[in-house]
Amino acid sequence: MPVRWLFAGQLGPQFDDGGRVLLVESRSAFGRAPMHRQKAHLILSALRHRAAELGDRAEFRRVERFAEAVDGRDDLEAIAPPSRAARDALRRRGIPMLPSRGFVTSEADFARWMAQREGRRVRMEDFYGWVRERTGILMRGPEPAGGRLNHDRENRHPPPRGATTLGLPEPVWPEEDELDREVRDDLDRWQADGHVRLIGEDGPRRFAVTRAEADRAVDDFIESRLGDFGPFEDAVLAHDRVMAHSLLSVPLNLGLLDPLALAERIAAEYDAGRAPLPSVEGFVRQVIGWRDWVWHLSWHLGPDYVAANNRLEATRPVPRPFATLDPFGVEAACVRETIADVRDHGWAHHIQRLMVLGNWALQRGVDPAALTDWFAGAFVDGTPWVMPANVVGMSQHADGGLVATKPYAAGGAYLDRMTDYCGGCRFDPRVRVGPDACPMTAGYWAFLDRAEPHLRGNHRMAQPLAGLRRLSDRAEVVAQERARDEDSEGFGPAPT
Repeated sequence: MPVRWLFAGQLGPQFDDGGRVLLVESRSAFGRAPMHRQKAHLILSALRHRAAELGDRAEFRRVERFAEAVDGRDDLEAIAPPSRAARDALRRRGIPMLPSRGFVTSEADFARWMAQREGRRVRMEDFYGWVRERTGILMRGPEPAGGRLNHDRENRHPPPRGATTLGLPEPVWPEEDELDREVRDDLDRWQADGHVRLIGEDGPRRFAVTRAEADRAVDDFIESRLGDFGPFEDAVLAHDRVMAHSLLSVPLNLGLLDPLALAERIAAEYDAGRAPLPSVEGFVRQVIGWRDWVWHLSWHLGPDYVAANNRLEATRPVPRPFATLDPFGVEAACVRETIADVRDHGWAHHIQRLMVLGNWALQRGVDPAALTDWFAGAFVDGTPWVMPANVVGMSQHADGGLVATKPYAAGGAYLDRMTDYCGGCRFDPRVRVGPDACPMTAGYWAFLDRAEPHLRGNHRMAQPLAGLRRLSDRAEVVAQERARDEDSEGFGPAPT
């Protein structure tokens, strides 16, 4: 019987069929690019905990390079790993690959669905509807529960007026053990010896690395936060970094949770009358809709998707505060506080990623390929398959509309409505020219000015571009933001 080589995204029971297992910890894999300290900790801790759980069934190799553990062997098989580079390495070595697991729909099923589209534009919403019909989740016969597939309209509440937190209980955090202490000591040594380039702060482990911990995290989310998840899904409070989010992206991406079983369990809360439909549907859409969608797109769009797509001709390097996770000198509260969150935790929720960090990078013309690499390394749930469609396609609109129909650009008014950052900021979200000009507001108009030639044919951008043409101080705004970029990478006050 072959020995199954399991990768770091395949650590849950759905990847284990009861035979012997090979787990490989390669130190060089952590030194290829800058990585958040807490991300490296999570991966190492998850591998070591899984090896300990499997006991004698596991061959656990800690090596400098993967080749030391697998070259010359003819007894291995693998489940297709969630990385193109890993799949290529298996093919070069002639190691048999079983179909991938850990997602709701198979790659073969997605290929058949795409073929049935017959050249029509493919949208996530269409895919999501197909998955709902296939699984029966939140369906009442042929009709969706509540009469609509998508309840996003009910899930766009701003944060409660005057609140500093949602007032929800603190999440039940994992308890570190001896293996975590060993990981921390190893990372300290590797970093001191120059073998790895770690960014961000160390800190208590806040995400599940075992199936038991993941199950407790699911229980805690259902009990404490699921009901509030939907309404405040897009809201941000500076002093409540978790809000009502699930914190399940890491255990999902480590393969500890089965996404279909998770979605079914969440849906059962609505069926039993214990959770509101908008919250349940919003979560289900993330897990069986968007998550599966970007997984399949990572293969469908091909290996050159990131490098080949820069429709808006964005060429600036990733700025220093992003690259170093050091918010020193960043005066805009939204960007400063979000960078600090990523520095301290390796995590921020999707609005901070999309409408703060991604929006800022889009406005300022950061190279989308470099930005994709940065997101993958700086976030604890960053993986090679998650980031391309999310960053190049959705956040930066660099593919011209293959993934998202319009750029996710917004000025300070959106952030003032959906967050509490603006109340404590030295800039005014209503001002676009002068020393108090909000870099998000002014940056929005400067972005439209720069990107206008590329966006003229996009009907969803017709209204914003019409507003740009009516802007009486357009030239002044553009000159101001160009000077701000040159003076402080866009992070400081407008030069006077």
